[in-house]
Amino acid sequence: MANGEIAITASKRERGIDRLLALLARLHEHGRPMRVVELAKALDAPRSTIYELVGALTDAGLLEFSGDGKQVFFGKLTHLYGASYLRENDLIRRGAAEVDRLSVASGETCELCVLHNDRQAIIHMHAGARPQRISSEVGAQIPLPWTASGRLLLSQSSAQEIEALIAPDDLVLPDGRTLPLAAFIDECHAARGAPIIVTKGLINSLTQCLAAPVWGADRKLAATICMVLPIDVPEDQVAVWQAELIASARTLSLDAWD
Repeated sequence: MANGEIAITASKRERGIDRLLALLARLHEHGRPMRVVELAKALDAPRSTIYELVGALTDAGLLEFSGDGKQVFFGKLTHLYGASYLRENDLIRRGAAEVDRLSVASGETCELCVLHNDRQAIIHMHAGARPQRISSEVGAQIPLPWTASGRLLLSQSSAQEIEALIAPDDLVLPDGRTLPLAAFIDECHAARGAPIIVTKGLINSLTQCLAAPVWGADRKLAATICMVLPIDVPEDQVAVWQAELIASARTLSLDAWD
């Protein structure tokens, strides 16, 4: 095979992998089954190509067609892969147990979050016991300026790095207010080394978020453990849960920040 033919083959293979990854990412973002024609349109790809990819992924068990046979979503094999990852990831395993413990003790929604794809990703969540509560699904990816965790997750980044990460739409809160980028950067840097961060009324005017940093062995912030509370919880009770979050975060951290 000539060098030119090898290059063309490699290029096609790379495009195929890119489309496969984009397909999986789109299903994840959508959060529910999609028709193949919808996937092709969303990915701006030939329908025949997406049908071929979906066929290969369903044969492998990574995707499955829904009951009506017209929509496709993640298959059983993705669950098995995820279970293997959770089994071997010490932080997530211990963090999930700590999130569950705190949520049961407090009756409030608690989460374990990480930085992923320029977003705050919820990797474990335990819903609170209140009849009305604000909570997100596991796997949800939230703009970083909307949360206390977001400020912690960017606390070690430079102003230039934060500016490069944050899209203009990320600064627009759900109620339409726009956060000034410079103010957000200052809040991130103010969170550097803090044992806990509290934000109020960002995602919802009736809630506040408490977040504590979980440090990795490399002295980098690995995750956050957080709690979502109603805005009107008495300050003395908020202080109790702040102390609990700080203690949990220190228990989970492999190398506490000095």
